[in-house]
Amino acid sequence: MSDEFGVESVYAELLGRAPENKMEPRMEPLFRAMDILGEPNKAFASIHLTGTNGKTSTARIIEAGLRAHGLRTGRYTSPHLSKVTERISIDGEPVADETFVRVWDEIRPYLDIIDQELNAEGEPRLTYFECVTILAIAIFADEPVEVAVVEVGLGGITDATNVVDGQVSVITPISLDHTDLLGDTTADIAREKAGIIKSGGFLISAAQPLDAAEVLLEQARDVQVPFRFEGVEFGVESRTVAVGGQQLTINGLAGRYEDLMLPLHGAHQAQNAAVAVAALEAFLGGGEKELNVEVLREAFLEVTSPGRLEVVRTAPTIIVDAAHNPDGMKASAQAILEAFNFTTLVPVVGVLQEKDAIGIFQQLREQLIDLTDEICVTTSNSPRAIPAEQLAEDAMAAGFPEDAVHIAPRLDDAIEWAVGRAEANNDLSGGVLITGSITLVADARILLGK
Repeated sequence: MSDEFGVESVYAELLGRAPENKMEPRMEPLFRAMDILGEPNKAFASIHLTGTNGKTSTARIIEAGLRAHGLRTGRYTSPHLSKVTERISIDGEPVADETFVRVWDEIRPYLDIIDQELNAEGEPRLTYFECVTILAIAIFADEPVEVAVVEVGLGGITDATNVVDGQVSVITPISLDHTDLLGDTTADIAREKAGIIKSGGFLISAAQPLDAAEVLLEQARDVQVPFRFEGVEFGVESRTVAVGGQQLTINGLAGRYEDLMLPLHGAHQAQNAAVAVAALEAFLGGGEKELNVEVLREAFLEVTSPGRLEVVRTAPTIIVDAAHNPDGMKASAQAILEAFNFTTLVPVVGVLQEKDAIGIFQQLREQLIDLTDEICVTTSNSPRAIPAEQLAEDAMAAGFPEDAVHIAPRLDDAIEWAVGRAEANNDLSGGVLITGSITLVADARILLGK
C-alpha cells in the first residue's frame, strides 16, 4: 500500500466521524487524549493564534521567521487546499505521508478508548477536527519540533487546539464571523478568542475594535501576562508596492526593521507581517531583544500564502483569493486595486452557507465598482456551498443588476465564461478573480494546475 493511498484512507476515516465544520464546545476529551498519550502537548514550545482574518498568513510568516533563526518548526493550520497533510507542516513542508499514516495508526487505539468513554457518557465521539488536532500534536512530539505555530479552528476557549499553552498568544483582527456560534458583537467574539491567553504567556494583538480590545486587555491583566497592541507598541511604519509584493518598514517591540520585501499583496498582509514580527520578538527575546534584520529579510523572502491573492495563471491573469467574510473581501479588493493594473475584472464567487454572502457581495461591488460590470456565481464541491441560483439572489440583493449576474453551477464552466469575458474586445488588461470560500479556491487551484 502506498503512503498516498494510506493518507486518503485515513482522511476518509476522519471525515466519517463528523462533517469537517462540526465543532464540539468541549475540552475534557482533548485533555484526556493528551493524558493518555503522555502529554505530547508539553513536548514543544508553541505560538498560538486566533482571530477572524489573517491567521494562516500570519502563522506562515511567523514560521518562516522561526526557521530563519534555526529552529525546527511545526505548523498547524486549517483548512487545507488540496491535501489533508498540508494542515500539519514540519519545517515549512507538509508532513510526510508515511509519518501522517504511521502516527495515526499509533494513536488510533487510544482515541478508540476515549470514543468508548464518550459513548458511555452519551456524548458524541471525537470529531474530525479534534482528531486531526490530536494527530498534529502527536506528530510534532514525534518529529520532534522545537516550536509549533498553532492556529485555532474556531473561537479559542473551547477550541481543540487550546490544549497547548502558547508562550505567545497572537490575536489577528477580529470582526463578525461565525456569529451563530461565537456571538453577535466583536466583544462577544473576542471573549471566546481570549481563551487562548494564559498565565506565563505574552499577548500580541493586531489593532482591534474598541470593545474587542477591552476584552483582550481584561483577560491579559487577569492572567498577568504582558500585552502589546498594533498601533500602540508596534506597527507598519511605511510600505511601498513592489514587483510581486511590497517593501516594508516595521517598527517592532524592540527594533526598527527596514527594507523587508514581503511577497504578498495588500495592506492587510503588511499588518499580518507586523504582528508576526512582534510575535517573533516576544517569543525569541521577551519583546526586549531586537531581531537580526538580515535574518528577518531572508525569512520574509521565503513567505508564501497559497490561496491568498495568488496568481495562478496569466493571459488573462487569474487570481484566487479566499475572502470568506465582508472584511476579508474589502481587504482583498483594496489590495487588488493597489497591486494590479486591471481595466476589467470578472469575479467568480462561491460562498458557504454559514457565511454573510450578501455582505461579501456588497464589499465586492463597493470596492471594485469601477472594474466590475458583471460577475459569475458558482458552487464549490463542498456540501456546505450555497447553490449558485440562491447565490445569484444574494448578489442581486447586494445591488448587482440581474443582467450582470451569470449563473454557472459548475466551476469549470464558470471559469471558462469569466475568461471569455475578461478577454472580450481583446482587452489585454482584463483579469479574473476567483473568490469566496476556501473550498472554491481549493477547487480552482486544482482545475488550474496548482
